[in-house]
Amino acid sequence: MINKRPTSNRPSGATFPDRPQRDATKNATKKPPNRLRSNPEQRSKSAVSGAQISKVNTSDRIKAWRRHHLSVAVDSLTRLLATPFGSLMTWAVIAIALSLPVGLYVFLNNAQLVSSNWDGSAQISLYLKENVQESAGQNLTKTLQMDGEIAETRYLSREQTLAEFKEFSGFGEALDYLDENPLPPVIIVRPAISGINNQTALVGRLQALPEVEEAQLDLAWVKRLYHIMELGQRTIAALGFLLGLAVLLVIGNTIRLAIENRRQEIVVVKLIGATDAFVRRPFLYTGIWYGLGGGLLSWVLVNASLYWLDAPVRSLASAYASDFNLIGLTLQDSLLLLIASTLLGWLGAWIAVGRHLGKVEPH
Repeated sequence: MINKRPTSNRPSGATFPDRPQRDATKNATKKPPNRLRSNPEQRSKSAVSGAQISKVNTSDRIKAWRRHHLSVAVDSLTRLLATPFGSLMTWAVIAIALSLPVGLYVFLNNAQLVSSNWDGSAQISLYLKENVQESAGQNLTKTLQMDGEIAETRYLSREQTLAEFKEFSGFGEALDYLDENPLPPVIIVRPAISGINNQTALVGRLQALPEVEEAQLDLAWVKRLYHIMELGQRTIAALGFLLGLAVLLVIGNTIRLAIENRRQEIVVVKLIGATDAFVRRPFLYTGIWYGLGGGLLSWVLVNASLYWLDAPVRSLASAYASDFNLIGLTLQDSLLLLIASTLLGWLGAWIAVGRHLGKVEPH
């Protein structure tokens, strides 16, 4: 009999090395390492992953806010300069509306300067009583000179008043036939205070002196001039209010047209989550540039008009032996004009944006 080969579970013709049973058992029972029990110091820092919250400090917020405002302001000015003709027309309308009250204000200042010169030359004539002796009149003149509200006093005797009356009245020969001098002694007082009300009070106080028969303000017509000045001031205030309202309407209508032209852009920006303040900001800067440009152009127009009128005014003043010169806008007045025009531009843009921007919403 042929001997049979022992039975084996290996394939025929193949030989495999015998693996120890313990390796298979070890591999079957091997568990993944417990990450919770592992030492954190042995783990690499690069393996740590996850979301982190970054905090922005106040200084960074302020810097970002300033950069954004500067960017928006420059972009708004660039858009205006991209259409120079239309922007210049708007600036011209604003400048003309502002130049009218500013020009009247300058004219009133010059008129007040002229009236103050006349007011400074005002004199009060104190007609003394007939029984006042010359020595008493001279003593009263010295006493009044010490008053703080009086700049200068001058005593005229009866003979001196008659001589001046003969010289300036034109009745010199007729006065020679008078039996006696009818004119009283006079004290000429030049006030050290200005203002018709203050000078009127001084006249009333001098009138109460026992030696004075009558106190008369030689330039009492200045009171009417002050009333005219007050009327001019109120007229300028009313005109400035009306023309300021016109500036608001012009800028508001211009901003409304700008909103309509950028409607699609506003819709897209709102779709991605832009706030109303973010959308409003470019139009507010546009209004500021309109107001500031109109104020600068108004300043140029007013000063150019004064330069044009300077030579005729000097010729007229020299004809009256005066060295009067026109005064223009001071530095304070110029800054006030620019600030007021800028505020009008900002306010007009704010009103227009508040009324029309809410109607532009994405559907």
